[in-house]
Amino acid sequence: MGSLPDLDTPSPSLSSRISTVVPATPRGDQNGAYRLNYMDLLMKLHYIRPVFLFNSQAVQGFSISDLKKPMFPLLDLYCHVSGRIRRSESGHPFIKCNDAGVRIAESHCDRTLQEWVDGNGNGNAVEGLVHDHVLGPDLAFSPLVFVKFTWFKCGGLSVGLSWAHVLGDAFSAFDFISKWSQMLAGQAPPKSLHMPNLPEPQILPNSISGNPPISIERTNIVGEYWLATNDKDVATHSFHITSEQLHYLITATSNQYSDTTNKAKKTTYFEIISALLWKCIANIRDQNFGPKAVTICTSKPNRPENESPTNGFIVLSKIEAEFSIGKCEISELVKLIDENKMVENHVVEKLVEGDLDFIVYGAKLTFVDLEEANTYHGVKLNGHKPIMANCTFHGVGDQGVVLVLPAPEDNELNGGNGRIVTVSLPRDELDQLKDKLGEWGIH
Repeated sequence: MGSLPDLDTPSPSLSSRISTVVPATPRGDQNGAYRLNYMDLLMKLHYIRPVFLFNSQAVQGFSISDLKKPMFPLLDLYCHVSGRIRRSESGHPFIKCNDAGVRIAESHCDRTLQEWVDGNGNGNAVEGLVHDHVLGPDLAFSPLVFVKFTWFKCGGLSVGLSWAHVLGDAFSAFDFISKWSQMLAGQAPPKSLHMPNLPEPQILPNSISGNPPISIERTNIVGEYWLATNDKDVATHSFHITSEQLHYLITATSNQYSDTTNKAKKTTYFEIISALLWKCIANIRDQNFGPKAVTICTSKPNRPENESPTNGFIVLSKIEAEFSIGKCEISELVKLIDENKMVENHVVEKLVEGDLDFIVYGAKLTFVDLEEANTYHGVKLNGHKPIMANCTFHGVGDQGVVLVLPAPEDNELNGGNGRIVTVSLPRDELDQLKDKLGEWGIH
């Protein structure tokens, strides 16, 4: 099948206009302060950028006014999302809930959606369909969220979200745009969002103790411009792994092994995809068949519905191998990922103090599990699912990041779902990775 495009494809937009949406109910003198916790501040140099592509039938009858209208009551729920960053007297950042609003960008593309899809593999490009948004250098005036609507020549539409990670994780970003689509369809919004009751990080049996965490890396002080710099040219590309290819991967690499109780355990798709790419990238880097240490980013289960955006469910774990990654079997790496994750949250919390800046994604090679993201059933227009959805992270470090996301249903008899694997790596490594995954029939 054709490959998905490089996500640094030049923008397809011909023109763009910017407007602002504020909460429907002004807070007036009741402006509050939203406190940022250690995980929010840890993620402050990263940005989440999902995109949803819809055909003309899905958006028939919609105008830009129709699309903007649900945003006003939506921001009544997400009041701090329309706020701005401020600093306390001690220099600690917080969000002032001042109704400054989110930005709406409307663009027009000189191609049809089909031409865009045909010209870019399967149309998973994000660059150009998401506003290039970074906080600062004037933090007090920088919107935390941009929503970009790009109309295609045929009447199709893309909905692109640029979400400052300091607000919440990728699931929070997906939930925000899902709530918007529900309200666009006429559903009543919840009366309020639940503030997550998050316990303090604890030292668990599988937690590290006494060692510096590998899952974060301190950067040079960035001050009021919240984006770390790269030493290498980091590029992004998406691969589509079909359900048939996933089944083959599991079969070819022994999808079951026995744990300590001799009970069979089924491999998750995230684990096997991570193992495959870890081995491929290790061979590309060829430094004693490294990297031998990687970060796994997952989310705590049982997240409640209608939760306020949060980074508090993120779990950062390290995995270290004592053998050459490039030489081992993929099944060995799958088992290592499943059994040897060491949680670093509680150690990370102790380091994120004062005015220090860190990166997470790309500090070490990072694998992010977004398999449970409700990208196809959660966001609908006129009852239609997007024909394609994808997500990238902005602000990724030189070691790279791998996102594992749902794919649309395959056109196969079993109606299975594959995975979209969006990879950001130094450009030369990414080109080699395309060749290595091509040997598995993955493009």
